[in-house]
Amino acid sequence: MSAPNSRRSIFLGRMSLPERNFIADALRAETVGGILLLAAAVAALIWANTLGASYESVRGFHLGPASLGLDLSIQHWAANGLLAVFFFVAGIELKRELVAGELRDRRAAALPVIAAVCGMAMPAAVYFTVNSIGGGSLQGWAVPTATDIAFALAVLAVIGTSLPAALRAFLLTLAVVDDLFAILIIAVFFTSKINFLALGLAVVGLVIFYLLLRKGVRGWYVYVPLALVVWALMENSGVHATIAGVAMGLMLRCTRRDGETRSPGEHIEHLVRPLSAGLAVPLFALFSAGVSISGGAVHDVFTRPETLGVVLGLIIGKALGIFGGTWFTARFTKAELNPDLKWPDVFAVAALAGIGFTVSLLIGELAFAKDLALADEIKASVLIGSLLAAVFAGILLKIRNAKYRKLCEEEERDEDRDGIPDIYELDKPEYHLRMAAIHEAKAAEHRRLAEVASSSHAGDDGPA
Repeated sequence: MSAPNSRRSIFLGRMSLPERNFIADALRAETVGGILLLAAAVAALIWANTLGASYESVRGFHLGPASLGLDLSIQHWAANGLLAVFFFVAGIELKRELVAGELRDRRAAALPVIAAVCGMAMPAAVYFTVNSIGGGSLQGWAVPTATDIAFALAVLAVIGTSLPAALRAFLLTLAVVDDLFAILIIAVFFTSKINFLALGLAVVGLVIFYLLLRKGVRGWYVYVPLALVVWALMENSGVHATIAGVAMGLMLRCTRRDGETRSPGEHIEHLVRPLSAGLAVPLFALFSAGVSISGGAVHDVFTRPETLGVVLGLIIGKALGIFGGTWFTARFTKAELNPDLKWPDVFAVAALAGIGFTVSLLIGELAFAKDLALADEIKASVLIGSLLAAVFAGILLKIRNAKYRKLCEEEERDEDRDGIPDIYELDKPEYHLRMAAIHEAKAAEHRRLAEVASSSHAGDDGPA
């Protein structure tokens, strides 16, 4: 005998209203940032392929105090400095997911976590296989493992595809877990010789940052200078400087106390996210995505094992890894898919996660830092692989777009105009009383209009 339905969990079911609203706000900001990111990437490609000498001159220009070990190129400042802001926001997102979001419940977190892990392991396996067979370098195994949520949402906005809240939340959770493992990969595999004095002082700075938060000290003039010092020490330590951003993001409190409409973490994320999505990430793309795209370069992407491994990892590895991990986990945990959705919908979102732009470009730079020509080819493969993954996912999503649009309309419907979607009030008597009053008012208006029409009709039928 099968287990009763009461024991079965619903995968991609309805979220709580606060969680839905938070995710909607976060994704709205990410969508705008993604469009700016897309524009910056296009601008970088045009600049690099029309005025390549000036592009290389600008991004290779050095500035900063050499005495502090910060005489860095503009490209380096974008990758290690601006992306620290991006990873700071990622750290807050991860902390919030762990304490108040989808990852706080271990059983609920199992599906997206396993899906994200499989979605990173499979692309790495695809890259490893292609390069083992083709005799290529295995250094780039981590390049196709990342997902760029902002770019994925920008693609949705450009192609005009609706996506139900549950699928959007699943994509966001995948990206958050993905960022966590990307951070670990950068910290473990791309750390150069360590300066233990600088690293120790950076840790001291992080401890001070944590203690100030615990004591309730407020004021940007306290935390921003301290954050800059910690970042500079981390940059000089040999550990990738973006790790400082993640660490500080994870320290923020993301649970609400009595009288708070937002936790400190949510408040700071709300303030910093526009800076990250609207400035930091697009500038990184502008100075990193500029690679030469010619017929020969495109040919090399599909014939060289390193670049082919990245392309296939993003298109095939991501889709199969996320979908396979999700499907098998759901089967073993007896989780039932939301009846409004189908497994092809999950596969389409898995394919969309193959858009691995920002972090993939960063890992590509780190993996092939000693071979700049190959690093540029890897960047080209990231761009082409992400583009193909976007087209593939876009086609799959467009097929079901009419169904998605209907689901989105149902999720947003608010007929009683109280600011809360009706689907969250169907079990509340007061909602039905409000709707009854609304319908009674409409019925009374229609009866009045019927009487007016009847009187007018009687007048028309009377004697001339």
